Amino acid sequence: MKNKTIHKINSISEFHQLSGLPKPEHPLISLVDYNQVNYTTENNEISWIQNFYSIGLKRNINGKFKYGQQKYDFDEGLMSFVSPGQIVNITVEKSDIKPSGILLFIHPDFLWNTPLATNIKQYDFFGYSVNEALFMSEKEESIIIGVMKSIQQEYHSNIDKFSQNIIIAQIELILNYCERFYQRQFITRKISNHEILARLEVVLNNYFNSDNLISKGLPSVQYIADELHVSTSYLGSLLKALTGQSTQHHIHEKLIEKAKEKLSTTNLSISEIAYALGFEHSQSFSKLFKSKTNFSPLEFRQSFN
Repeated sequence: MKNKTIHKINSISEFHQLSGLPKPEHPLISLVDYNQVNYTTENNEISWIQNFYSIGLKRNINGKFKYGQQKYDFDEGLMSFVSPGQIVNITVEKSDIKPSGILLFIHPDFLWNTPLATNIKQYDFFGYSVNEALFMSEKEESIIIGVMKSIQQEYHSNIDKFSQNIIIAQIELILNYCERFYQRQFITRKISNHEILARLEVVLNNYFNSDNLISKGLPSVQYIADELHVSTSYLGSLLKALTGQSTQHHIHEKLIEKAKEKLSTTNLSISEIAYALGFEHSQSFSKLFKSKTNFSPLEFRQSFN
């Protein structure tokens, strides 16, 4: 079977060419009408790795998007975010309904020597999977479209020494709005999000009740995210919004819960408990236990006698 081609897109101009679009007006930033995109596909499918950021506001997508092995059908207005180095796969499906929306492309060189060049990495949603897109209300859509149009208007005008700073400020405005909207989504989608919390408890219990601790040590954040079928970034943001704690904190909380159980109900030594919980050295276990409880394991055990 013939291997699927994965295009490597280094510039915004190359993306325009692959998408059947005219040349961009600016080499490092471009706003595109999604209705005009016409991918050059191979068997109605296309995959690429891009070397720039993209922010997409889309509706009526006639196809499936996939990051890794996860597919997702889009039937609502939503925003998705892709950072340099991510693999995107699109399966184009025939439909009488034309997709609509706006795509904003930002090359890292446009951000060079500005605070946003570093700060953009702090926006976790660039690490979310495609099925963790931001679903928009009409009011939220109109806000984002308004700022995007302002960016387009700015680079349509005569470029001067103020242009870059103005556009960068508008990009930051979009990102900050999206951060606010994601927090709203975490709160309003309570049922699905609390299902993830319930599943997290099951995953942690299954892991800590198995032999995995001895053979593999503590579960990693990546392992937990994979078991829950979400990205590590999305899981971290969701837990932070719902519980105020990181994924790593939840793992350690379950560890301390199991440690307290063994300390209070068994005669195992501290070293034996540390080994059973996946620690090679009991000192590492004792240090973590004290940092979380303000007691050493021995002090905690003695408090029950």
